[in-house]
Amino acid sequence: MGILKKIFIGVVIIIAIPLVLALFVKKDYSVEREVVINKPKQEVFDYIKYLKNQDAYSKWATMDPDMKKTYRGTDGTVGFVSAWESDNGEVGTGEQEIKGITEGERIDFELRFIKPFEATSPAYMTTESLSENETVVKWGFSGHMNYPMNFMMLFMDFEEMIGEDLQSGLNNLKAQLER
Repeated sequence: MGILKKIFIGVVIIIAIPLVLALFVKKDYSVEREVVINKPKQEVFDYIKYLKNQDAYSKWATMDPDMKKTYRGTDGTVGFVSAWESDNGEVGTGEQEIKGITEGERIDFELRFIKPFEATSPAYMTTESLSENETVVKWGFSGHMNYPMNFMMLFMDFEEMIGEDLQSGLNNLKAQLER
């Protein structure tokens, strides 16, 4: 009986350690990347406010050529929804909705992931003039992981993982608009 008790205590400790550690791990993360595009601010903004244009520059849009896309509403306006469905495990299934537009300045989105995991995360894109023909575009994303799943944040670098994809998309956007 003593050996079973020791095994049970060992298992409880193994389970308890990550649960206790998760109490002290942050639950929120945010990532932002930027690029300078050699085009006037309004021209850049008029392009990025249309979610359908993300198919030409977003890294995620290119990860599955067989991805099914559907749209609801009027693109470039608050309430427009772009949805995707992919059997590719990296892309999954979800939708993105335009939640707010400050004309010429900022677009706020809500990303709703359905598969392979459920999550809702805010994202945004901003434009800022450096000069008459230079625009800084920033693309940001934030997320939240509830306890005890936040324990995974000890092993996952969201800044690097998501940041690389955002930067890749911004670099594609720059190449697209500067053609």
